[in-house]
Amino acid sequence: MSISPQQFDAARAVDLGRETLQIEAAALTAMGPRLGDAFAHAVQLVLACSGRVAVMGMGKSGHVGRKIAATLASTGTPALFVHPAEASHGDLGMVTPKDVVLALSNSGESDELNAILPVLKRLGVHIIAMTGGAASSLARHAHVVLDSRVDQEACPLNLAPTASTTAQMALGDALAVALLDARGFKPEDFARSHPGGALGRKLLTHVRDLMRSGAALPRVRAELPFTEMMREMSGKSLGVAILVDEEDRVQGIFTDGDLRRLIERGGDLRTLKAGDVMSKNPRTVRADALAVDAADLMEAARITLVLVVDEAHHLLGAISINDLMSAKVI
Repeated sequence: MSISPQQFDAARAVDLGRETLQIEAAALTAMGPRLGDAFAHAVQLVLACSGRVAVMGMGKSGHVGRKIAATLASTGTPALFVHPAEASHGDLGMVTPKDVVLALSNSGESDELNAILPVLKRLGVHIIAMTGGAASSLARHAHVVLDSRVDQEACPLNLAPTASTTAQMALGDALAVALLDARGFKPEDFARSHPGGALGRKLLTHVRDLMRSGAALPRVRAELPFTEMMREMSGKSLGVAILVDEEDRVQGIFTDGDLRRLIERGGDLRTLKAGDVMSKNPRTVRADALAVDAADLMEAARITLVLVVDEAHHLLGAISINDLMSAKVI
């Protein structure tokens, strides 16, 4: 059914959009007081599970179920989605007695889901139902029932799953959050399951992974003539010269900024030694530090490079703001 631009009622569209948000917000607000012992029992069942959470649902509930399974898996609870219709044709073998089933159905009367519930019970699998039908077939088979009922759908016809799927989604998030808290799940754990994301890069990338080292470092001794230091500095393209002693311990640093300030003061630079112009006590970081910590150090000190040293202050490497940007740590 097509509508011409002249027939389109913009004001009504905005009103319906706002009404949808209000209905769905009210549905979520109403669920809060209903959360109680059953929710706590569901969390306990999952925590005690030595297998995985097998999430099931048909239609829109299935789409929500896939998202819940993904959220659980990324927050420390092994989970997978099993399509109820495919389960009747072999995929039920994906579920073991060690698993917990989280079954979603707003009505609780999904034929494909109810057909496999007796088999799941014979397996000895605990079933958590997420349903709006407290007296439904699904609820009767379940060990725990999470009440996801809503007073009305946001659909003007009260037919299309809208508020009910929002309620399921939010209840799944609540379950995942309660579980990650109970497991003591930390940002580092989240990063390990998201190695390709921004958080993964920040929490899994260490300074040693990005630092320049070996021949790439412009090392010089304090007694080296200024002109020789500048030759070494220019050849390594780091914008610094690193002054070390005979045991390769860091003594100081000379930067492009230091050079500009020297030129502004004037004088014959050719008479100087590297040690005469170095800045002592340069900022340093350990190789096992997170790269994001090096970035924080640079930002706080308003510098673009830090040196990497060991416990005895031996020079191991250097890491610059460009290295961090190239690795998308910042």
